Amino acid sequence: MHIPDGILPLSVTGSGYAATVLTTWYSIRKIRQKEDPRQDIPKASLLTAAFFVASWIHIPVPPTSVHLVLNGLLGALLGYYAFPAILIGLFFQAIMFGHGGLTTLGVNAMIMGFPALIAHQIFRLRKWRNGESQRKTGAFGFLSGVVATGISVAMFVIILLTNLPAEINIVSERTAIYALAIAHIPIIFIEGTITALVTVFIRKVRPGILDGV
Repeated sequence: MHIPDGILPLSVTGSGYAATVLTTWYSIRKIRQKEDPRQDIPKASLLTAAFFVASWIHIPVPPTSVHLVLNGLLGALLGYYAFPAILIGLFFQAIMFGHGGLTTLGVNAMIMGFPALIAHQIFRLRKWRNGESQRKTGAFGFLSGVVATGISVAMFVIILLTNLPAEINIVSERTAIYALAIAHIPIIFIEGTITALVTVFIRKVRPGILDGV
């Protein structure tokens, strides 16, 4: 779901950067309100690396292949660290492997990073009412992964469909975009399953990692 350079107009890429700056500022502001803002930096660094590598794990879904996103997992485990982590991961993916682009970095960050913040809010609901349990951790972990990836796919499709260049074959491009969106449906549920399994495992072996998220 990386939008490359040269597709979106300047107005959209500029708006993407503006939204990314504001969201990054808000995330850092929330991080600074923590008692020890540096405490979760090692965890954020590790998950940034996982997000960076995930784009290489391709899953064949005929007639194409898709890759893991893990933005729901980052949102669940990192909270407000998730957006800066995803932004950094996307930057290195763009300059090292050509995934996405620098002009579309802001748009791609919003496509993948904003849903991660929503996943964070969803995962926090596991503590609602009777407190946290293993079953609730798994359920809300699954929901976090599904919702985050689903929103990312929807944003990706909407942004592309509303900004297709006039000089290309719009019908064929729309067909390709819809096919790519459909191919991501299995990934949405795989992402939910991965997030559920990881969060339940962490709760069993190192529950302190989930404190504060």
